[in-house]
Amino acid sequence: MQRSAGSILEVKDLTKEFGGLRAVNGCTLEVQAGSITGLIGPNGAGKSTLFNLITGFETPDRGRILFRGEDVTGLPPHRIFQRGLCRTFQIPREHRGMTVLENLMLVPPYQIGERLWNPWLRPRAVRRQEMGIRDRALAALEMVDLVAWQDRPAGELSGGQRKLLELARTLMADPAMILLDEPGAGVNPTLMRRLTAVIQRLREERGVTFLIIEHDLDLVTRLCDTVIVMSEGATLAEGPPDAIRRDPRVVEAYLGGQYVAVEG
Repeated sequence: MQRSAGSILEVKDLTKEFGGLRAVNGCTLEVQAGSITGLIGPNGAGKSTLFNLITGFETPDRGRILFRGEDVTGLPPHRIFQRGLCRTFQIPREHRGMTVLENLMLVPPYQIGERLWNPWLRPRAVRRQEMGIRDRALAALEMVDLVAWQDRPAGELSGGQRKLLELARTLMADPAMILLDEPGAGVNPTLMRRLTAVIQRLREERGVTFLIIEHDLDLVTRLCDTVIVMSEGATLAEGPPDAIRRDPRVVEAYLGGQYVAVEG
């Protein structure tokens, strides 16, 4: 895949306070289209709040958010989602009592079968759309290697499989960009390798851009093109992973004196 030039996401002077605590403090950053960008920083740096602001779960006190050149500041989550900017959560939010396949088939909006009278008045159209959505859902499950689980309740999945399911759910929106909140947390190495492979494949085959909050610096170094470091609600540093690991500001602010930069 040939990557697109220019930025897909621009955050400009974003600020958010909660009861006098400034969680995001004039944060400014850009994410390049077609990239896999890491977002790191110490606990309390404002990373998850920034994700909430970008995806409409919180409204900023000041600043602007541009996605594909459009100002999406303050839009509700469903409208941002419909524009192709999706996110996953540190704790997956699947419908545990529904099957894995049903979890995906719920995602597409404006399904004609949702209107009370259409199953009776337009049964063929309802069935045709439903079959199309099912085919897309199976393709998404194939991408994340969960096809064998399609008829099982989502609540039976392991923690790592639930994260794969949540990523598959975002694919049902045909996203241009996905924000991942700590995809490696609680995931065993085998499933983490699978998740990493899916992320790389989606970037290469579909051109999906990723912004990833992650504390595992080895994972960030292997996976990401660029790393953005947040500290005290603002952007502290940005650059290639190897350069970030050697930046003394990052060693001090993010990792404290306990981190030893890796040479080579």
